[in-house]
Amino acid sequence: MKTIRRLIYGEVLASIALVALGFLALFFFFDLVDELQYLGKNNGLPNASDVYQIRQALLYVGLLVPNHLYELLPISVLIGTIFVMARLAQSSEYTILRTSGLDPWRALNLLLGLGAFFVVLSFVIGDYVAPFTERAAQLFKARYQSAVTVGQTGAWLKEKQAYNTYVANVKTLTSRNEMQGVQIFEFDNKGLIVSTTQAALASFGDDDSWLLTKVIRTEFNTPSNTPSPRDQASQSKQPVGVTRAVIENFRWPTEITQEMVSVALLKPERMGTLDLFNYIRHIEANGQTAQRYEIEFWKKVFYPLSCLVMVILALPFAYLHFRSGGIASYVFAGVMIGISFFLLNNVFGYVGNLRNWQPWIAAAAPGLFYMAISLGAFGWLVIRR
Repeated sequence: MKTIRRLIYGEVLASIALVALGFLALFFFFDLVDELQYLGKNNGLPNASDVYQIRQALLYVGLLVPNHLYELLPISVLIGTIFVMARLAQSSEYTILRTSGLDPWRALNLLLGLGAFFVVLSFVIGDYVAPFTERAAQLFKARYQSAVTVGQTGAWLKEKQAYNTYVANVKTLTSRNEMQGVQIFEFDNKGLIVSTTQAALASFGDDDSWLLTKVIRTEFNTPSNTPSPRDQASQSKQPVGVTRAVIENFRWPTEITQEMVSVALLKPERMGTLDLFNYIRHIEANGQTAQRYEIEFWKKVFYPLSCLVMVILALPFAYLHFRSGGIASYVFAGVMIGISFFLLNNVFGYVGNLRNWQPWIAAAAPGLFYMAISLGAFGWLVIRR
């Protein structure tokens, strides 16, 4: 059994590595072509050394490779395993292995063990390596394109404190982990605005606070109590007092961390599971909807398990009978199945967000669907035939 395991594992690992390398080279080329439009530009930065050149583009694209590997790993596992199983069946090697005692259930256990390895590998890459390199890539590029931002207005975050509610807007995040274009709106428990704080620059303090620089703070002296209908007319004629002050440095205590700002500015699927979980708790604690982030959280949980689904789906190809040269069509079928899984996984995420499905159902449905197909094909081709 050790000899069979060594044979199958060696063939499958080499094939998966070759497929993954081919996909990564293709995506590397596409990303590099997309970066060519930024070469020679420094977006008004004063230093000539800050010009975005080809070596910076190569480094930036290289930092995106782990995230592509995480996305492509299930497809690579499927195509590589199908190729090995089909080739062993075509050369009658798998028939010899069957006569040597490799029954379907032992073969399934062998591939499940290999799939478990890729589950762990996918989790490590997607939860630790890819978020780190993605963040490093965005901050590195921010040195040459001034900052990391999203949309036209930046990121919006909400926080409820003891007595008031705060809404913070961060325009951009620089390569030094500093925030630019910060606005903080303070509301009382009745929804009336209390103050606004604008800062050109802000950094994260060590004691759960933001340190704001070049601050313009405006305070509105609104009534503390809601006026009665009889007094509304008289109070509406009285102007609301406004106090404005310019402060060089200002400390704002908050529980909005650097990771939360990064999640709001970067794509949620590029963040780690723990960061997403903490951000979801923060959103729910402040009465905001977290449907989109919950779906991404459960996708991060279930996505590595798709490697198990892929190896189960590839096993029935070992029990098919191939004509000479017919292996290419089955490998092409594997490519189409892998692409369809990738597309279905994304579609269910968008539809689940629009239809307000249970997040774990929207995330697990594609994997469960392909698991049912895999077990059905295994039962029909292997057990019944």
